Amino acid sequence: MNTYSLAIILVIFASFFQGTFGLGMKYIAPLKWEAWWLIQSFVAMIAVPVIWAFIVIPDLYSVITATDSSTFWTAALYGFLWGIGGILFGVSVEKTGISITYGIVMGLAASMGCIIPLFQIEGAFSEPSFPIILTGVLLLLIGVAVTAVAGVKRDKLKSSNDSNTTNKSIKLGVLIAVASGVLSAFLNVGFSNAAPVAKIAVDNYDVSTQNASLASWVVVLIGAFAMNGGYAIFRLVKNNTWSSFKVKNSKKAYIWAIATGIFWFAALGVYGQGAALMGDLGPVIGWPILLGLALIISNFWAYRAGEWKNANGPFKLLMGGLAILITAICILGYANY
Repeated sequence: MNTYSLAIILVIFASFFQGTFGLGMKYIAPLKWEAWWLIQSFVAMIAVPVIWAFIVIPDLYSVITATDSSTFWTAALYGFLWGIGGILFGVSVEKTGISITYGIVMGLAASMGCIIPLFQIEGAFSEPSFPIILTGVLLLLIGVAVTAVAGVKRDKLKSSNDSNTTNKSIKLGVLIAVASGVLSAFLNVGFSNAAPVAKIAVDNYDVSTQNASLASWVVVLIGAFAMNGGYAIFRLVKNNTWSSFKVKNSKKAYIWAIATGIFWFAALGVYGQGAALMGDLGPVIGWPILLGLALIISNFWAYRAGEWKNANGPFKLLMGGLAILITAICILGYANY
């Protein structure tokens, strides 16, 4: 198996985790959201990435301390900004619903997370793959839009009395979703900008390119946890809900918080390894493939859960959107072949 085929397989494998980790969010009760989120965030952004990185990079601490401070803080800042995007996602869902929010955020995160690293590559416009990548990203946006419309139509069928949100609230929710989508792209931008960290691991500590990508994630996710963990602690203090950690019958919620955290970083860790094997265009091509496939997988789980039952028209539209996504993914995969 050649290196590029292995890279694509790793990204496909990562998309399974990316499209699946959200199932755990159905099992937050009886914990308070902020307690559950702090556990999940710590596992996903600190515990798992650091432990995994130390296993494959014994000199991880030396790698990070050898990193230029501007590289370190820039990558961590992008992680922090992504964290803000995640919080805004929740606010938007309350105002516009999950279907509209998810469609906008996924579309912008996939496209912006691809385009920004592409423009940061010197001579990107002269690359033969440049028009192919743009075509793939455009199709990806269309596919995400179609699946979002299908979700909206499904929700309308299931809730004909959905008149609780005003037009003003929906417009504000859409604006918040746009901001969330742009900020969510910064997770991949941070990973791309943390490439010098991985290079130090490869050049100075004889770490494989595939494993060195984990050092980049450790740096980015320091900033991500500062936002996510910090916000959860703020909510715990504000709402005085520290006692939620001791609530009875919470074992299942704890297990799901830990499992969700493991799955969340498994997606990023495996994706990072695949992207690293793709070369300079890895974050450009791998990221939209990851999110596009994750959207397909998450809809598969939704179908299994009966969320598309008695919604034949929207379901057919969803199938059309997923077909466009698969086409876009194939084009993006070919762009770096």
